[in-house]
Amino acid sequence: MSTSKLKLSTGIAVVTAAALIMAGCGSSGSSSSTSASTQTSAAASGDPLVVGTLLPVTGTLAFLGPPEVAGVGLAVDDINAAGGVNGQDASVVAADSGDSTDLNVSTQGATELISKKANVVIGAASSSVSLNVVNQITEAGIMMISPANTSTTLSGYSPLYSRTAPPDTVQGAALGSAVLDAGHTKVAMLVQNEDYGTGLRDNVQKAVEAGGGEVVYGGTGDGQEFPPGESNFASYVTELLATKPDTIVIIAFEETVAIVQALLAAGWDTSNLFMCDGNTADYSSNFDKGTLKGALGTIPGAQASDDFRTKLSEWYKAKEGSELTDFSYGPESYDATVLAALAAVRGKANDGKTIADNLRAVSGSEEGSVEVTSFADGVKALAEGKEIHYKGVSGIGPLNDKMDPSSAYIGVYKFDEDNKPVFDHAVEGKI
Repeated sequence: MSTSKLKLSTGIAVVTAAALIMAGCGSSGSSSSTSASTQTSAAASGDPLVVGTLLPVTGTLAFLGPPEVAGVGLAVDDINAAGGVNGQDASVVAADSGDSTDLNVSTQGATELISKKANVVIGAASSSVSLNVVNQITEAGIMMISPANTSTTLSGYSPLYSRTAPPDTVQGAALGSAVLDAGHTKVAMLVQNEDYGTGLRDNVQKAVEAGGGEVVYGGTGDGQEFPPGESNFASYVTELLATKPDTIVIIAFEETVAIVQALLAAGWDTSNLFMCDGNTADYSSNFDKGTLKGALGTIPGAQASDDFRTKLSEWYKAKEGSELTDFSYGPESYDATVLAALAAVRGKANDGKTIADNLRAVSGSEEGSVEVTSFADGVKALAEGKEIHYKGVSGIGPLNDKMDPSSAYIGVYKFDEDNKPVFDHAVEGKI
């Protein structure tokens, strides 16, 4: 596997067969009218830090739940092994986020975490789910940090909302560039009709068109998106193939299985597909060997090291009794938890407002910050009066003024004979 890292800078995405330059345009997003300074915490600042998780246990993104749960759990264990937060052990309370097909699940989960007096909520995985509960959570004075949200709508949404995954301006540029880099110029897209799907689609389309390509189906304004939970794609595939694309991009979650089955039935070469983080997953039990061999997909975030993957696996095996089969967003979940804990230490209190007020600083936004790679080292440096830049396992840059990572990696994966995505290389994008 190649591990090349290509730098990205702000501008227009231009791709050649030899190299790619990605654009990372910031989104104006929407801003909450409530400032962090007026928030009141759901728990007293002198209480122990309570980390809530709002992660997918059920639904179309349930495959992302285990690595995210393991990332938070491992982080809390490491934090407590280093002496805890402000002299007290941190604890975890968990709730199910479900997915965008039934938003009542996340509403109920958020209510549960508020009642259990979480100071920070790690989640949700889905941008649409986060948009459903972000006001509910932040208006309760709780800091919310998603390890996986990529919707540009969430950039700068609230001073009590942040994330350790990059917005879709970065992944969209990487995915669109990968399409062009493979020599394709007539691109069709099958897109789930919700904030994540359409937002990522828009940014893929920008990259494709900036590089001289054309989106012939499923583009912005065409009205050809499918609803979440759709299971019958025969008519969509018929309409799509009539436009004679030379490749297809699928932006979906669990619906991807039915989409691939419809494409197979229509005679499409399913090795000629591009996926994204919602569906760059293990399909070894869904299709015959070789069905997806050669297809490409992207996942925001750095490839976890073998050592970190081992630690995640051991934690999950010990706590949940089963093996991890996917590691997506495990590093981002770990880093979100450590950043929240370090922010509480810097602010000398564990409430949501204090975490919000200090989160950017511990991520490295302050001038003269010293780099630290663990919670223990961060606490030591803060005790010495130093500003810190926590450089975690996900490899993100300091948080910007919209509480987004200022830079992040996008992993590019190639499906193997077993229909499993295998890491190929990483692209670094700047917001």
